Amino acid sequence: MFMTVPVRAITWIVLLASAGSPAKAELPAPVRAMLDAAIASGSEADIASVAKVAKVANPADAKEIDAMVASHRQAVKRAELAHKREASTFEDWHGNGELGGSTTTGNTRSAGLSAGLTLTKTGIKWRHRVRATTDYQRNDGATTRNQWMASYEPNFQLRDSFYLFGLAMYEKDRFQGFSDRTTVSGGFGYRAVETDDLKIDIKGGPAWRGTHWLDDPATNELEGLAGTDLVWRLTSRIEISDNAQAIWGADNSTYSNTAAFTAKLNGSLSGRFSYAVRHETNPPPGSVATDTITRATLVYGF
Repeated sequence: MFMTVPVRAITWIVLLASAGSPAKAELPAPVRAMLDAAIASGSEADIASVAKVAKVANPADAKEIDAMVASHRQAVKRAELAHKREASTFEDWHGNGELGGSTTTGNTRSAGLSAGLTLTKTGIKWRHRVRATTDYQRNDGATTRNQWMASYEPNFQLRDSFYLFGLAMYEKDRFQGFSDRTTVSGGFGYRAVETDDLKIDIKGGPAWRGTHWLDDPATNELEGLAGTDLVWRLTSRIEISDNAQAIWGADNSTYSNTAAFTAKLNGSLSGRFSYAVRHETNPPPGSVATDTITRATLVYGF
């Protein structure tokens, strides 16, 4: 692969290739060949490094160098759009799976196993995200936590940073007082920040929630939902994420937040430490209002 030679050595090669040559409208052949090789590698880091050095050595040809890089990026974008148009429903999904341990406070205080799966797909107008988590714990021979959650969230881009979102979520958590709970929501979202390293989404809309309580009659409520999603890549190996959600109801409201720190170990393997808190304003009798889960997991990306 290109760029096995250190950048400093490339700098000298470029300088030698263009040394003694007067500034010309046409890029010197050795410099052009080097930039072509960087573009052929497909690595944006390599392209940026070689282009920077080439412009330092050949300032009169900076516009031509920028034009070559811009032409390459436009070609890549056209190819990506064509691929997205032709991709089938089951193509171009990416995500990660995680497995590790967890400790809880609140309705249960114990340690156990934790697992999760996240799948995402980004099309021209549509974004899809599927998430599932489970936490299982036993203490003194008895199951003290058996929590499941699965959700699907599609987004449809409107214009600029605005989009429509939908949400279908299913939960099981007998230790919080309900056998199962279903939430369906939809509304507007806004990508407040989008850079290569930071993305922040804000969304909100009406929601319907049906809950089967263990000791009380089932409830069906029309509620309101608001949420934020943040992903911040601090370095090429370290990422911070935060997902917050509030569901307001007449009888009970739920506030939840999950913050995670992920560090790449090697290849597709990462380590993750996360802390999740959930608060119910009106829990069933005998239940604690606030639960927390601390997880330490290994994450495999694909």
